[in-house]
Amino acid sequence: MNVGDAAHRSGLPAKTIRYYEEIGLIAPARAANGYRDYSGDDIHRLAFLRRARNLGFSIDDCRQLMALYKDRGRASHDVRAIAAAHVMAIEEKVRELQSMRSTLQKLVHACHGDERPDCPILDDMAGAALASDRPHRRIDGQRVKDGGQGEGTEGRQAG
Repeated sequence: MNVGDAAHRSGLPAKTIRYYEEIGLIAPARAANGYRDYSGDDIHRLAFLRRARNLGFSIDDCRQLMALYKDRGRASHDVRAIAAAHVMAIEEKVRELQSMRSTLQKLVHACHGDERPDCPILDDMAGAALASDRPHRRIDGQRVKDGGQGEGTEGRQAG
């Protein structure tokens, strides 16, 4: 089948399928006319890759997982190790996102949201390097610059 049919059956865009071929994740046969000729096994591998990517695995992880999937003599602990490392990376990303949310919530709370030009949110984004030059005070356990502006990352608490 051609790339359009493979895209339809696998749920991936044709551009993604061509990219996966370019980087060696799949290798469809070529018809006599030189066009790609995707088999049912190719569609199955593409669906596998789609699911792995939807779970957030990197291309390198997908390459390893695909090799393990093809290897019927594989040890499941090899697969588990890749998945466990990915879970740890997701957990770290969740911690980072929670910290960002906490910081932004504090900045939004510190912002008056009125017609004044003073904006602790913009000051925080622009002033991380300058924050150490200004006196600080505490609001809700968070260091902020005098005048209610937020600070850079050096004084933030994880949250």
